[in-house]
Parts: sequence; C-alpha cells; structure tokens
Amino acid sequence: MLKFTVGDELWCITQPNHAAVAGYLAAHWGNGEFARPGYYAPFPEPERLRAETILAIAEHDNGWWEWEADPQLDPADGLPLNLTSLKESDGFERWRRGIPRFREEHPYVALLISLHAYSLHAPRVGAENDPSFLHPLFGGPGDWPVPEGDELDEAKQFVGEQHVMQELLSDRIRNNPQWSAAVEPWHLRPHTRLLQLCDALSLHLCFGGDKERTLANIPRKSWGDHVSLHVQRVGERRVAIDPYPFDQDPLPVTLRARVLAPRTHAPDHFPSWWHAIPRTDLRFELASLS
Repeated sequence: MLKFTVGDELWCITQPNHAAVAGYLAAHWGNGEFARPGYYAPFPEPERLRAETILAIAEHDNGWWEWEADPQLDPADGLPLNLTSLKESDGFERWRRGIPRFREEHPYVALLISLHAYSLHAPRVGAENDPSFLHPLFGGPGDWPVPEGDELDEAKQFVGEQHVMQELLSDRIRNNPQWSAAVEPWHLRPHTRLLQLCDALSLHLCFGGDKERTLANIPRKSWGDHVSLHVQRVGERRVAIDPYPFDQDPLPVTLRARVLAPRTHAPDHFPSWWHAIPRTDLRFELASLS
C-alpha cells in the first residue's frame, strides 16, 4: 500500500494499481524521438517483444496481490501499513511470490521483474555499482539505509537468489532461436531501464506529481543513446516532461485510489469499512514542456 498526504487528502493506492499505471505508460512509450519497447535493436518479432515488456512493467508488483487483499494494519491509524513502514524481508517475500507466476508461460516477463527487484537491492549490498542500473528515484547512496547484521544477510541472500533465477531464465530464453536476442544487453538493458523509469513516473504521480525531478540514464533510440528526463509540475495535476517520450501529447493518466481525510482512523471490522469506500479516479496529464 502506498499512503501519501497530498494537500488536504490522504491517498491510499495499492501496489497493483500503481503498477497498472506504469504499464499504461509503457504502452504509450515511443514517438519520433524515443524508440518503443521491442525496437531498441533488431529483433525477429519486435511487437511480441514489446508486448512481453509491457506485460512485465504492468505486473511488476503482482506479488502484492495477496497482501493488499488482507493487509497488515498500522496500529497508529488502523489503515494498511505504508510500503515504507514494512520490513524489507516482507518485500522480499512479495518478490518471491510474484516473479515465479510468469516463469513458465512468460520467462522474459519473469526475467525483467527479477532484474527490477535485483536493481533495487543489489547496490545496497555492494553487488552492483553501474549508475545506469540504479533506480531513478531510489538508486542513490543516500536514498535507502544500508542494511546491517541479519538484514544485510537477508538482503544478500535475496540478491543471490535473483541472480541465480536470472541465469536460469536467460539460458531458457537463449535456447529459443526466436527469442535468444532478447537477453542480449542491447535489448535487455533498455527494457530493464524502462521498467524502472515507468515505475518511477507512476510513483511520482502517486506522490502527488508536484516535485521537480531529473531522471537520468533513460534510453532513447538504443541502449547507447541516453538522455535525462526533466519532470516538473506546470498546472493542476499537469506534469511536463522534457524531452517528451510518449506517443500522445498530452497523455491522460488515471490513477485509482481510496481518498480519505488526513488523520483518518479505521474502525473495527476493517474489511467491511475498507471495501465500502468508493474508489476515486485521480486524473493527471503528462505533456511536453512546449
């Protein structure tokens, strides 16, 4: 659950709803200046590769489905715990549940989601130092505390598990002649980065869309062609991005949420109260700066 106070409202957004927005952004990614997913390098069936990449981005938080259905509640307000209040080991379990869902039918989807999970945690245990692999919002040295003691051991174990899974999935994909090129760096790295970027942009809207940001190392035409995206608020729920990467300008974006008053405290019998709250469609526009 993502919980943020925006103005005089408390926005409660499930992880799957946040991920669905990321998938929507990926489906609209690409124009005359930016390549669409699947088209960063030659591929036998680029539209199939594009579809698998978009599916991975839309489902990157699918491991949270069960938790969101029966969330752990915060004693302070009776509402679901914010993602930032959960133990890191809880997050590891969500990845361990979600990634295997696609392993058999969609190995490329599972590989991209695993790489996303890996990229969030590997830099913090010294397993990855490439700046182009760091999450656009949470990849810097000061963004997350470095784990210590048992938490460090758990994080190292999780990162190691993901590395092994990625090797197995990559080998399986390479054995399919129609898909072998998909795991080469000129495809895999920009698709991994696009997942991170769409995740970051969706989270930016979940935070209210007001903060000015620069998102670095974003692939444009190919993995060797990087730009930085400058993101800024230019109106009421209108966010400008420069350079602009989408196929529609402006691009309407709808984020589903439960909108509550700040300092709301949930009553007893939480599910009855929670499911009676109507969902609100929070409407944004993404647009070019001009």
